[in-house]
Amino acid sequence: MDTPKPPQKPAQLLHDLESIRELLGDDSHEPPLLIDSLDPDSIPVLSDIVSAPPGPPPPFNVAPAARHASAPAPISQPTPSPVRANLQPRLHDSTRELQQLDGELRAAAQLILQDVIDDFVPQIEAELKRRLEARLPRLLPPRKS
Repeated sequence: MDTPKPPQKPAQLLHDLESIRELLGDDSHEPPLLIDSLDPDSIPVLSDIVSAPPGPPPPFNVAPAARHASAPAPISQPTPSPVRANLQPRLHDSTRELQQLDGELRAAAQLILQDVIDDFVPQIEAELKRRLEARLPRLLPPRKS
């Protein structure tokens, strides 16, 4: 079982942060101002740092200008394996069966909902009628005969 790492003290965390700042070469202790702007060319790109492997460069490693100028390479489709060819029709059949079951379940749910409504509408109607008759004297003044 793993033993939990003991919590670090704030002084140790502050020391770690300071050492990270020194490693990054940030000697100023002030945060950058919002008016400071970054030069996009000064930000290193991963392809500038990592050397390219031997052989032809992959299409995504092309410079942005050359990437837009060249035509996109056609994507080759893998040849289907016999297992995939065997499973593909079964997958479509099971999808159709699931859709059919879904439709049947939805129809059954609608019938159950309609049965519940049919059972409770008379009770609801009777309750509304009783409440309306109880409030009717307050809503309409009594008749003078």
